Amino acid sequence: MWASAFVSIRSAGEAYSPGALALGRLLTGALVLGVITLVRRQGWPARAAWPGIVCSGVLWFGGYMVLLNWGEREVDAGTAALLVNIGPILIALLGARLLGEGLPRPLLAGMAVSFAGAVVVGLSMSGGGRSSLLGVVLCLLSAAAYAGGVVVQKPALRHAGALQVTTFGCLIGAAACLPFSGVLVSEVARAPLPATLNMLYLGVGPTAVAFTTWAFALARTTAGRMGATTYLVPALVVLMSWLLLDEVPGLLTLAGGALCLAGVAVSRRPGRARTPA
Repeated sequence: MWASAFVSIRSAGEAYSPGALALGRLLTGALVLGVITLVRRQGWPARAAWPGIVCSGVLWFGGYMVLLNWGEREVDAGTAALLVNIGPILIALLGARLLGEGLPRPLLAGMAVSFAGAVVVGLSMSGGGRSSLLGVVLCLLSAAAYAGGVVVQKPALRHAGALQVTTFGCLIGAAACLPFSGVLVSEVARAPLPATLNMLYLGVGPTAVAFTTWAFALARTTAGRMGATTYLVPALVVLMSWLLLDEVPGLLTLAGGALCLAGVAVSRRPGRARTPA
């Protein structure tokens, strides 16, 4: 679903500004998640979970979406792929430093291979070649917000369920984006229906469903290994563009996608257990 989001963002972004698109996506996701939470009677998260929920909501749900929407308007696809895919590397480093997860060799090797594949895919599919200093800074900030949001979300999942963490994180992110509410209202009034439908899909699928399943999986593995799995996204984007948009990938693009898949496979291998002294 995160891979499909790139197609929807490209379509909706023609009619919606970065902040308005992020707010509309988050409001839709919060509405869906709120209904599910009420039906399942999840209740409020434990007090110990709130610091992680608030921080991840501001950093990941709010900041990352706005920065990425804005940054991809200023740089070409290849540059965006290079910069945003620094995120999983930052997750592994922050997880080792702040969560004590360590940096096993298979994880490092797999992330290196996947990062190279993501760069190859981005460069091969980029048709613009334009970039700006502002766009580079925005993409770097979005990668940092993404990494920080994941790392602070991990401790919250020890005290609350995946649905609770995702629901209230999405609400916090929507609240952080409320300054764009006036822009959203004006743009909804004149936006074409396909753009609005894509925005709604972003809220239901890539936000409500994908962020919840992500949190469920993150609670059961390390942040570093979970972050490495997002290198599947470039390979899936290539496949979806081929099937849905009839964009036949070149040999270089296919090779990059294969590198992404191989790297994720390597990163998921268990490290060697050390013999205690």
